Amino acid sequence: MSTEQVIRISNLTKIYRSGFRARQVKALDSVSYDIRKGEVFGLLGPNGSGKTTTIKVLLGLLFPTAGTCTIFDKPPSDVEVKRRLGFLPEESYLYRFLNARETLDFYGALSGLTRSERTKRSEELISKVGLSDAATRPLREFSKGMARRMGLAACLIGDPELVILDEPTSGLDPIGTREIKDLILELKARGRTVLLSSHLLADVEDVCDRIAIMARGKLAALGPVSELLARTDRLEVVFNSMSPEEISDLTVYAQSHGHKILAVGKQRRKLEELFLEVVAEHARNASDSSNSSNHIS
Repeated sequence: MSTEQVIRISNLTKIYRSGFRARQVKALDSVSYDIRKGEVFGLLGPNGSGKTTTIKVLLGLLFPTAGTCTIFDKPPSDVEVKRRLGFLPEESYLYRFLNARETLDFYGALSGLTRSERTKRSEELISKVGLSDAATRPLREFSKGMARRMGLAACLIGDPELVILDEPTSGLDPIGTREIKDLILELKARGRTVLLSSHLLADVEDVCDRIAIMARGKLAALGPVSELLARTDRLEVVFNSMSPEEISDLTVYAQSHGHKILAVGKQRRKLEELFLEVVAEHARNASDSSNSSNHIS
């Protein structure tokens, strides 16, 4: 991963004035961190922790009360920054009377792409987000999950160097969620930088290199996912299947060296893995059954 910094946030503070007596509310309180080129960075925190305010400052929609924020060494309001940035908001606001191809052609034109570039990029993205079968349907007929996919495609039409995603898997089924996570990892492999804000912690754990956890406007934790999740008081060792006798011998050995085995059981996989495996197996069986039926007839 590159050490080049795409986003620099230094002592960022944002104060709102609320109520009749203009009570001050600190949405961000002296927050500092950087986001590096080519990494997937997760921004986490409960409601009211400052995530949305941070994103609005990065987009140039809000100005900080104190501190600084730069993107590509320029202020967020700089036109060059806008050209190199793609944003997926928490709620996708799209033109409902357009279809998928028309929508991407519109956003591609706003991004300065030529007609041939827009056509090529549109077809690539429609396929990547799984909307090939609905490319000519008006967006008013889209489900929430389909609209989410469409919003992501619109975010990526200009091939941005920095992608800011606010709850990108909201409304998607597990298969759609896996596809979006794979697309995020593909962006990383291409050297793009991704800032991901999500309440779905499992999604963040799967794709992020580093995370920042916000709490009441302050930076509560920051670091690589692997380091933050590691427990220093326990050690995990994974064996192939063992007989009860071998497990007993291992337990005796551990106890003789002053250690205690806290749990013994089959290693568990993630529910997402099981779900995708079952669905894929069902699809294969259905396809085999259909082919067999057609052959007999």
